[in-house]
Amino acid sequence: MSPLDDVVSLSRLQFAATAMYHFLFVPLTLGLAWILFIMESVYVMTGKEIYKDMTKFWGKLFGINFAMGVTTGITLEFQFGTNWAYYSHYVGDIFGTPLAIEGMMAFFLESTFVGLFFFGWNKLSRVQHLGVTFLVALGSSLSALWILIANGWMNHPVGAEFNFETMRMELVSITEVIFNPVAQVKFVHTVAAGYVTASMFVLGISAFYLLKARDVNFALRSFAIAAGFGLLSTLSVIVLGDESGYTVGEVNQAKLAAIEAEWETQPAPAGITVFGLPNEQTQRTDYAVKIPYALGLIATRSVDKEVLGIKELKQNNEARIRNGMRAYAALERLKSGDKSPAARATFQALQEDLGYGLLLKKYTPNVIDATAAQIRMAANDTVPKVAPMFWSFRIMVGLGLLFLFIFSASFYFLVRKRLAAQRWLLKLAVAAIPLPWVAAELGWVVAEYGRQPWTIAGILPTHLSASSLQAGSLYFSLAGFIGFYTLLLVVEMTLMVKFARQGPSSLHTGKYHWERPARDTSIATA
Repeated sequence: MSPLDDVVSLSRLQFAATAMYHFLFVPLTLGLAWILFIMESVYVMTGKEIYKDMTKFWGKLFGINFAMGVTTGITLEFQFGTNWAYYSHYVGDIFGTPLAIEGMMAFFLESTFVGLFFFGWNKLSRVQHLGVTFLVALGSSLSALWILIANGWMNHPVGAEFNFETMRMELVSITEVIFNPVAQVKFVHTVAAGYVTASMFVLGISAFYLLKARDVNFALRSFAIAAGFGLLSTLSVIVLGDESGYTVGEVNQAKLAAIEAEWETQPAPAGITVFGLPNEQTQRTDYAVKIPYALGLIATRSVDKEVLGIKELKQNNEARIRNGMRAYAALERLKSGDKSPAARATFQALQEDLGYGLLLKKYTPNVIDATAAQIRMAANDTVPKVAPMFWSFRIMVGLGLLFLFIFSASFYFLVRKRLAAQRWLLKLAVAAIPLPWVAAELGWVVAEYGRQPWTIAGILPTHLSASSLQAGSLYFSLAGFIGFYTLLLVVEMTLMVKFARQGPSSLHTGKYHWERPARDTSIATA
């Protein structure tokens, strides 16, 4: 491995580690904020103190998580300047805009009103405090929106043009960037996953109280809200996941082919592989079990459009790399001083494939004279490794179906007033608490690993985006980040477990602790 590969790989590893640590805190913040709003809304409408206590108790756990999320998120953005300097130079005009708006609008909104949420109970009226809770939830969602607009642009760069005189991408339409279809789909899918995470968190802890026959009235109401909200959220994730599949099929066919281990282009409509063992060496999927027509319907919304396979995509991309070589030659001509209309026209005709030509920089400094072997290697890079994509996606989907079962069963037995007898379901809910985080992290593996070899899809390869750093400094900072973030995670888990074990009785000593469930525990008996 060359020194450049060391720096790029280490920079990718560091960013992935810090991003995945940060995203351990984000989903719970996104979902729990709205659950708090639902609980407090019931309190305002009914005047029942138990719903105020629910808002305060779950709000305490929200506050711990929020503080940790802010701490891990701040350092994440600085890496664009430290580890990805050329990326920041090349696309800073576009990528920096939504991040700046996120900081000025969403983060300040959320962080300002979160203080009023905790300290305004005795200073604000019920309706005013409910408004504060709403603004906290809105701020967290807006924060996710602007960050995912930036991330969506990385996957589908619209509203920007390359300026050969400055050698940078420049923003030409903020409207196109904001309403980028990839960004919008990513936003609704991500926040819905956050709602599932928070619902399972509340459901599982409430189930723990019910199993211990403590804080029963409190736990039942919390369980009911989590079951209803979680069921709707899980259905949303599934529906939006289907829409995400269609969007991926439109803008990133290589990612879709890797997810499905689609080596060959199938006759339309393609079937979806439920299970199989993808083999990179033989370029086939052993023991494949398929559902006919499903992939074609999801990816193309039709029965007559093909879903291109990996082999054909690589052939098509090889042709784009050759066009990119000519685009690179035309760019060199412009940079040398020939800015005649003919030179400009030649470059503009080939400009769309310039990024594919830049893929050759990994194998040769002289793009224009790349060999056939180097072109083939670059073409092979245009499709991510299949196995990580294939298995990450299927585990994520499998967990989603498990969540649907848990929330559906919980809602059903609540309505039938038979929850108390379903100890197996309560135990399953407790055991499932960490699983939404696993699904969320796997979702980001699919999204970000699936974009490789690009930082900006089709425009800027990852190997050109990194800063000129020493590998030793990256090893040091990586170890520091992992150590510090692990410490924060341990602190969060310790505090969460401590306050969850104390339960809502800690708000009013003994108020709920000695309640016992009736024979048929239900919302009615609460």
